[in-house]
Amino acid sequence: MDTGPFGDTVCGRNSVLALAATPRGRSVKLLDTVLSLLSLEFYAQRTRTYAHTPILFADRARRYRYAACRLWCRARAALPTSDQSAELDLDNWERIVDAARGQTLNWYVWGGSESLNRFVDEFYGVPLKERYDITLNRVPVADTVDAVNQVLSEKEADVEQGAVDLIWINGENFLSLKQAEMLLPDWSRKLPNANLVNWENPAIYLDFGEPVEGFESPWSSAQFQLIYDAARMEEDALPRSYAELLVWAKANPGRFTYIAPGPGAFQGTRFVKGALFELSGDATQWLAFEQETWDRWSPELWAYFNELKPFLWRAGETYPKDENELHSLFANGEVDFSVTQAIAGAGPLIAEGLVPETARAFVFDDFMIGDFNYVTIPRNATNKAAALVLANMILEPEMQAAQILPENGFGLGYAIDVTRVSDPAQLNALNAAQEQLGPMATPAEDLAAALVGDSAGEYQSLVEEGWRQNVLIGE
Repeated sequence: MDTGPFGDTVCGRNSVLALAATPRGRSVKLLDTVLSLLSLEFYAQRTRTYAHTPILFADRARRYRYAACRLWCRARAALPTSDQSAELDLDNWERIVDAARGQTLNWYVWGGSESLNRFVDEFYGVPLKERYDITLNRVPVADTVDAVNQVLSEKEADVEQGAVDLIWINGENFLSLKQAEMLLPDWSRKLPNANLVNWENPAIYLDFGEPVEGFESPWSSAQFQLIYDAARMEEDALPRSYAELLVWAKANPGRFTYIAPGPGAFQGTRFVKGALFELSGDATQWLAFEQETWDRWSPELWAYFNELKPFLWRAGETYPKDENELHSLFANGEVDFSVTQAIAGAGPLIAEGLVPETARAFVFDDFMIGDFNYVTIPRNATNKAAALVLANMILEPEMQAAQILPENGFGLGYAIDVTRVSDPAQLNALNAAQEQLGPMATPAEDLAAALVGDSAGEYQSLVEEGWRQNVLIGE
């Protein structure tokens, strides 16, 4: 793919290829070429220079990308507009499908996985073209914030027809665009397949504590799970709560550890949050931030982990920094548990050779945090109709069944509620996919029974810093 003067960033020629077939598109392409030869080439060179440098220089690279984005968007805003961004009647699906035909959909997706890239191109790109005559242009980004910055730059420059039609998103990136009022409103529950989504589930209608409110539609799910080795442990001996885990650890000193909570180690943070939910007896009270609630329960949280600490691997003096380190300890037989977020359980890790073939996934009976990731449509998207068609296709049961299978390249869980599917053929596809996951995966009914949503975002830093001060450094 020709990524233009901005290399792998979101601001290059791949942002305008979709417009090249229109008179305005030819103007955009010419503008892109001219600006590349002038001042923008300065930013392009700096971006290339710092794109693969150590993290110390990451902010510098991002500033160059963002500056280039702003300059490009300011010039592009002066171009004449077309009627492609006309308002759509979200209550008339047939007209939306008709409007989408012939459009090129620019989907900004994290591009760090070749298997995921292939999945998007094959499982969505091919049927979009065959069924709707929509051309899918997957725009790979190194970080979702790059797509967010593209949209925010267009807002600043008053660009009415933006380069971004759809974004894979969740969490703080969703919040940034929502607060900037740069998201298409009130569309996700109007999709024909939206009735398959359990919108009453807090893990769905709240995105890291922020109400979705029709601004995004779920794509897939992930849920915290533990992994054990069936060759070493019997299933009946597994702890099924944080309270039982403490008892187990005391009976098996040195055989358990967990990832140190902190930025970039969300698995460790999520493990500690689960204990907070169990100790307080209710996960829903953590969906909105309340300082008093935190002050009430955090001392008990630190007391639990300090009681657990002396029975951990190396007596809790050190902790794995990430999943890979924990997988290694588990595979080497130093500890008896690892973790995963994949609905396929231990299967993907076995395929990669990271854990033994006898590894299996399981969950506690409750308080196993899960979340959903979404697709969202910028308010100034040029090809809104095509974006809506893809968002609806993503929720088709057959597509959902395909995405959970690791061999297809994605391997994340369902966004839909299987109990809402009534068509026998679709149910068969979903059940067959689940069966293909085999014994390495946690049973779907166990996942559903244990699922709780994550806490409000404000608790993230409190948990991470509180654990560091009260557990790692403290007692």
